[in-house]
Amino acid sequence: MISVDAIAVEFSGDTLFSDVSFVINENDKIALMGKNGAGKSTMMKIIAGEQKPNRGNIRFPKDAVIAYLPQHLLTDDSCTVFEEASKAFKEIFEMRDEMARLNKELETRTDYESDSYMKIIEKVSDLGEKFYALEDLNYEAEVEKALRGLGFKRDDFHRLTSEFSGGWRMRIELAKILLKKPDLILLDEPTNHVDIESVVWLEDFLLNKAKAVVVISHDKTFIDNITNRTIEVTMGRIYDYKANYSHYLQLREERRSHQIKAYQEQQKFIADNQAFIERFKGTYSKTNQVNSRERMLEKLQIIEIDEIDTSALKLRFPPSVRSGDYPVRVENLSKSYGDKVVFKNASFSITRGEKVSFVGRNGEGKSTMIKAILGEIEVEGQCTLGHNVKVGYFAQNQASLLDPEITIFQTVDEVAEGEIRTQIKNILGRFMFSGDDLEKKVSVLSGGEKTRLAMVKLLLEPVNLLILDEPTNHLDLKSKEVLKEALLAFDGTLILVSHDRDFLQGLSQKVFEFKEHRVIEHFETIDAFLVRNRIENLKEIDLKA
Repeated sequence: MISVDAIAVEFSGDTLFSDVSFVINENDKIALMGKNGAGKSTMMKIIAGEQKPNRGNIRFPKDAVIAYLPQHLLTDDSCTVFEEASKAFKEIFEMRDEMARLNKELETRTDYESDSYMKIIEKVSDLGEKFYALEDLNYEAEVEKALRGLGFKRDDFHRLTSEFSGGWRMRIELAKILLKKPDLILLDEPTNHVDIESVVWLEDFLLNKAKAVVVISHDKTFIDNITNRTIEVTMGRIYDYKANYSHYLQLREERRSHQIKAYQEQQKFIADNQAFIERFKGTYSKTNQVNSRERMLEKLQIIEIDEIDTSALKLRFPPSVRSGDYPVRVENLSKSYGDKVVFKNASFSITRGEKVSFVGRNGEGKSTMIKAILGEIEVEGQCTLGHNVKVGYFAQNQASLLDPEITIFQTVDEVAEGEIRTQIKNILGRFMFSGDDLEKKVSVLSGGEKTRLAMVKLLLEPVNLLILDEPTNHLDLKSKEVLKEALLAFDGTLILVSHDRDFLQGLSQKVFEFKEHRVIEHFETIDAFLVRNRIENLKEIDLKA
């Protein structure tokens, strides 16, 4: 059991939260929720011991293992993938090596009666008791199983970590955490660079093999599937619900309704008493009653209503010209990089108005196919865009393409046309840009902020073929809802690459699966595809590990 006892955090005189207390029990699966800036990541860092609160403390058993996966991290570039993941067992290996060293020393010494000899025996005995009490594991097999579950192939095991992108390096760190079998796992946006199959594998692990888990995530399906408790950080305090995220939303709305009712009753009570004071102020016979009511109002604690986004802004893509019947045609398309075949003899067409998703493990060719469609790479075979096609493309690195020398407002103002220009501030506010933020230069924004700004810019451009490659990685739940509503109303053609199942639900009418150098067309929704494939994939991972 881990206790958070009356912690408080203040920045430059502003209170982020104060006197926050809760307990994390052995098998709790907790979603830590709240709007951006509420203090979720700070709370997680404090529990992990990465940051100290201004007041209060964290209590946990001395032998408790707490593992923390932050949003941004770096692994040791001098190690292979397998070596880096094996560091999960570093303490165990050190214990084993120390025992071997001490036993060798005992073999060479002859001072059997000396104090130092007896101390070595005691140390070997203590180490042996701890070591042999550990579960008998085939450590190499465990490392291999974890890495394969997170999407690595055996060929990757002996490559240096420096050869992998940040998302893949995050998976190595995640593998280390899972292998430690900690008492508490802290995960800050763990699904951000992980494909759907790896997310499914991670869910299975957290549900069936992990102990306590606290997770921050904007992936609604992921947190709904793994959590049984939701802690909301809001306005400097917390609310603790024994419910998953979807149920928590209902309970929060009920709580807010009660707050509004209590607030309205209190405001009426205040108004009635103020009217009494105004009416009888200066009346000698009512002096005591007036003074009593004034003191009562001074001491009255005003009921607060929790902050919530009540805006009803609806975004629609601006109208564009009508495209031809087949915006995308692919015939016998093949692509290789040297000896590595990405896909071979792929053929398909996408009709006007279709919304399709590209799915498959990372590295199977989804982004390569998008580059082929856009004409950015040379390929064998035919890949053509139809008549009058106007493409809007959101790449994973879209944020880096923004002009760093102009402001947030100018970035959007450049592409907004017609009546939408009168709503620029409202639109930016829905994506968490407001007030003085609008005059910030793009160069000072974080990666997540740039991603959100790039998304706003895309929403305002008139196109009839939208290609989105992992668009939700840095969007909060509210921003994702806005984007999804706009895409549902979009009357053009949509190609979507995403690992976010909740976001894909209802958007995709067809699935193109990239697997083993092939592109397989499935006439089904993403939900049907995942249900059909889930057990097979997990079994495949177990059999091959």
